[in-house]
Amino acid sequence: MSQACPLLFRQIDATISKISAAVVMSSVIVYLITMQKWILVFLILDFIVRLSGYKTLSPVFQFANSFQNIFKLPTHFEDAGAKRLAAFFGLIFMISMLIADFGGWIPGVWSVAGIFISCVLLDLFFNYCIACKVYSAAKKIYPKGFL
Repeated sequence: MSQACPLLFRQIDATISKISAAVVMSSVIVYLITMQKWILVFLILDFIVRLSGYKTLSPVFQFANSFQNIFKLPTHFEDAGAKRLAAFFGLIFMISMLIADFGGWIPGVWSVAGIFISCVLLDLFFNYCIACKVYSAAKKIYPKGFL
């Protein structure tokens, strides 16, 4: 996590967050293969539940938590700010894909999905958060009025 990330001063398990990101990315890939809109609707609702503070009701969170417990993966705590911001951006990506799909703009769907998958892969493999970079740039442009 970079110094530019928003801080909430509340810790979350980054392992669960990374598993969740992998599940969402996999779901987006399945969506791209099948073009079933309900997958995006499910992901949008899941993001809304998690961003609303009811993460224990999220099927993606429950799966990630169970996966971590079953495979006895280590717990690694990080500040929740960066992960929350990334989830907000994920929600925007899912809504954008759904709107593009409903509008019949398939190249737009693939473009947004490609950017989303790239961002997730950067986070998963290099711990590089694009959302933090966007946040940092926006804070420089709007120092008092951004998030």
